[in-house]
Amino acid sequence: MRHSASGCLLAILIGAPVVAAAQAYPSRIIRIVVPFTPGGPQDVNARLIGQKLTEAWGQAVVVENRAAAGGIVATEYVAKAAPDGYMLLMGNPTPLTIAPSLYDKLGYDPQRQFAPVILVTQTASVFVVHPSVPAKNIKELVALAKTKPGRLIYGTSGIGSTGHLTIELFSTLTGITMTHVPYKGASQAISDMIAGQIDLRMFPIPVTIPLVKDKRVRPLGVTSLQRFPLLAEVPTIAEQGLPGFESTNWNGILAPAGTPREIVLKLHDEIARRVLAAEERDKLMREGYEISGLGPDQYAAFLRAETAKWAKVIKAGNVKVE
Repeated sequence: MRHSASGCLLAILIGAPVVAAAQAYPSRIIRIVVPFTPGGPQDVNARLIGQKLTEAWGQAVVVENRAAAGGIVATEYVAKAAPDGYMLLMGNPTPLTIAPSLYDKLGYDPQRQFAPVILVTQTASVFVVHPSVPAKNIKELVALAKTKPGRLIYGTSGIGSTGHLTIELFSTLTGITMTHVPYKGASQAISDMIAGQIDLRMFPIPVTIPLVKDKRVRPLGVTSLQRFPLLAEVPTIAEQGLPGFESTNWNGILAPAGTPREIVLKLHDEIARRVLAAEERDKLMREGYEISGLGPDQYAAFLRAETAKWAKVIKAGNVKVE
């Protein structure tokens, strides 16, 4: 009995500093690292979270953009940060669920070196072309590409990005060949798309909507299985001859592995309460995002499933990092 009581006391004493740290959190600036340049969906989500957490806690939550190597550099940077809740990652598919199957060696292990906090949003994308491209739908794009092997240029956020793999899968399924131009982020890709420097791009719906509205690009097909309400006139790629074709992007917050569970849950609860509240939820949906809100355990399971899915795509398409 004496040993049992001593053990309980020891457990309480060991756990007390963790609880105290969580209660005092945050006591200094929190940084959300975005693996891409300003202006893209990850950046938009991160800045909204930063704003709302700053308002809630009265402590600055700032966004730090570190665009390089398809998000791998920034992801490794956060993976190796102190697990105290003051350095967070705005995660997306490329460095967390795609890179493990593309690279023999990564400087981090996505499954072991991160503590998922919350999956914030998901969004489908749209295949768009410059107005000068004489293709009005997916079938016409395929026909055009077959008459000009390798001459149509498509841009993506980088080698191994969701856009790259999705278009490579599309090319494999349709038997076409196009030339890939990787970018570091969304801003320059948008500029080059508008200027006609590239022919094809896959943009997330939030980026696509204003470009379509201003007639700067022509939408050909949505990558989800269902049409998106705000672009209801744009058919899915699946209904244009490729049944089952689907690809979605997502944005979620992660902390370095070892971050106290109490801090992870505190972050999750506050983001869910402030960012996914009715007013902000409606605003995000109007901008083209689908709201998620998956908690730490569900988000972890989601990441495992996504990793397995992209591993199959990479293997089937024989995608290599050059």
